[in-house]
Amino acid sequence: MQEEVRAFVVSSLKDMNYDVDGVDDATTLGPAGLDLESLALADLLMRVEDRYHIRFAEDESEELALMNVGEFSSTVAARVAHVGQQA
Repeated sequence: MQEEVRAFVVSSLKDMNYDVDGVDDATTLGPAGLDLESLALADLLMRVEDRYHIRFAEDESEELALMNVGEFSSTVAARVAHVGQQA
């Protein structure tokens, strides 16, 4: 699941006109990495929420912005698994 999420995240970033060449699990979403601004991060989160039927709280955005692609993908995959167990 994590690989699927990672591929979706990279594809979404490309659709959002970010340069994804060289993006790997260690690439941070925020400063010193992809440098997603708050609106771009919100866009990415909405895409992930819509695709995987999960939700992030508004107060999580700062924490998520500090994650790298691998951490973010793991977080999404864990949430998807958790939601699946509750269904």
